[in-house]
Amino acid sequence: MKLKLIVPLLALFALAGCGEKIGSDAWCSKMEEKNKGDWTIEQAGDYTKYCVLGMDPAKWCEKMERKDKGDWTASEAADYAKNCIGRD
Repeated sequence: MKLKLIVPLLALFALAGCGEKIGSDAWCSKMEEKNKGDWTIEQAGDYTKYCVLGMDPAKWCEKMERKDKGDWTASEAADYAKNCIGRD
């Protein structure tokens, strides 16, 4: 019974990662088309950082890779995992 529940959930999580990279031009365009009332707080923050302020996600990832991992905050570690792992 548990396996019948776990397999679809794993598939859902796998598909959730199959979108545009956060901060890419395609992602910014998609967010601009989306109703701002439907944005999460995290999406609004990412949109501001990458689409409005022009922060380059690739440069941020490179900066984090140079930083000692013992000095990362929990937020930085989560952002790195979300935005940098598996990037092209």
